[in-house]
Amino acid sequence: MVENPNSGTKVLVCQHRSCRKQGATAVLAAFQTLVTIDVTVMGSACLGECGNGPMVLIIPEQIWYSRVHPDEVSAVVERHLKGGYPVVPMLYPKYHLKSV
Repeated sequence: MVENPNSGTKVLVCQHRSCRKQGATAVLAAFQTLVTIDVTVMGSACLGECGNGPMVLIIPEQIWYSRVHPDEVSAVVERHLKGGYPVVPMLYPKYHLKSV
């Protein structure tokens, strides 16, 4: 886990069975490699969206990403975590309109 205790932003990457089978371990490793110092990255227990993973939840914003691949993590880091704009095509449609 990469953690900064002063950070308000956290990246949770589901590490439950279903998400792990879909590649969540590699997604978590990619975030840990690329994330900025002011963001906490951690594996989480089941996020309750089995079958749509790997799931990534950015808090406190409550931005959900679904079916995340390791090669897409850099876009989330650059555009969302550093730039402040969610990566719209990757948003989980159950919680987000495509027009965020």
